[in-house]
Amino acid sequence: MKIFLPVLFALCTAMCWGMYGPTIGNAQSKSWSPFKPYVFIGIAYLVLAIIGGLIAMRLKGDTFSYTGEHFAPAKWGFLAGCLGALGALFLTSAMMTSKGNALLVMPIVFGGAVSVTALYSTWRLWGHVQISPVLWVGIAMVAVGVILVATNTPHGHAAAKPAPAAGAVEHGGSEQPAPADDGADSAASESTPEFDPNS
Repeated sequence: MKIFLPVLFALCTAMCWGMYGPTIGNAQSKSWSPFKPYVFIGIAYLVLAIIGGLIAMRLKGDTFSYTGEHFAPAKWGFLAGCLGALGALFLTSAMMTSKGNALLVMPIVFGGAVSVTALYSTWRLWGHVQISPVLWVGIAMVAVGVILVATNTPHGHAAAKPAPAAGAVEHGGSEQPAPADDGADSAASESTPEFDPNS
């Protein structure tokens, strides 16, 4: 259970952030700048982070004080929020300038994020721990993986639904073929002389 919950939350994060790019790509247009959808990204943060955070703090029995020894979560939370907001701005700008190309942007973002985290940890602990050379192999493999994912992910728009066949009649939610034209039968009967028994 100790390892299950962190992995579960990490997978949920990957799912949400993985869908962030394709979702914001729907807002791409030449009629407005990347800042227009970015405003509502901030509103979403406001609703979910502030209101949701206060409710969660209440449920956990936490205090609402951010002074004294409780200043650390305010300081680091604000800095992390600034990084998250800047990241959202850069990601939104990348999606807009690439015409919503999530296949290009998203592998770079998340492959790069893993590598940045590893490099930062290495810098902080340099000289205190032994750095395995396998780390650099892993970072190189991440770069290769980003290229492979970005170049081989299927892309394009979904195929349009085929138009109904000519002469099809819609009946009861299903398409039924139209009755055959009896013009040919009438023409055949006109061309065949009628048999008169009195002649």
